Amino acid sequence: METASHPSAPGHDSGFIEQLARRDRLVVAAGLLLVTLLAWGYMLAGAGMDMGDMDMSMPMPWSAGYATLVFFMWWIMMVAMMLPGAAPMILLFALVNRRSRAAGAPWVSTTVFALGYLVAWGMFSLLATGAHWALDQTGYLSPDMASQNRLVGGLLLMAAGIYQFTPWKHACLRHCRGPLDFITRYWRPGTRGALQMGLRHGALCVGCCWAVMGLLFYGGVMNLYWIIGIALLVLLEKLVPAGEFLGGVSGTLFIIWGLWLLGDAAIA
Repeated sequence: METASHPSAPGHDSGFIEQLARRDRLVVAAGLLLVTLLAWGYMLAGAGMDMGDMDMSMPMPWSAGYATLVFFMWWIMMVAMMLPGAAPMILLFALVNRRSRAAGAPWVSTTVFALGYLVAWGMFSLLATGAHWALDQTGYLSPDMASQNRLVGGLLLMAAGIYQFTPWKHACLRHCRGPLDFITRYWRPGTRGALQMGLRHGALCVGCCWAVMGLLFYGGVMNLYWIIGIALLVLLEKLVPAGEFLGGVSGTLFIIWGLWLLGDAAIA
């Protein structure tokens, strides 16, 4: 009986490690929830864009300050839309990380792993900012950041719909839907390894959803209905059993919608 209650007993160690793992998951889950709520709060507050003070009859002049504001708008919007879908992977990393530490491996903060996502999403946001500037300068975006050209809108919808059926989309989605498989194949020890893993999986998240994110240029970059709708589609694709089927349904609808807009543009 004394042996069973001794701190060095295997059963005691195993139970203690599981308690620590549960605590880690709670802390990480609370942190993810807080960051997600803050990101959505920023978006709901207007993402720094005072639309009420803008002259909607004139395009917003681009400056270094405005470009920076647009970049952070995209970056924080990516966090708000993508972090819930990445949460299972981050929580699994925290669990494996804790058990690796218990086995004597070096411990790495889960924050380092999550930082990789932020860097990957930041790189996409930089590209989105460049596309935003280009579309704005050519007059394809209205002052409220939505497409005012049916041809451009139709092409965006067609591109997003077709991408839903490509091998690249399905390869990225499989990794997003199978976090355990990703951990098994791409686990890297140490701080550098954790950052590399976060970058890789964050890039896979982008590869899964970049074309659908591009539809914000059609519906309106600051249109909350479009933001929420796309965020829900991304989340359902990654988390529900019928996620891949939903991706196919959405792709079909995007293609039909795009063809309708292109046909309408041709008639006009």
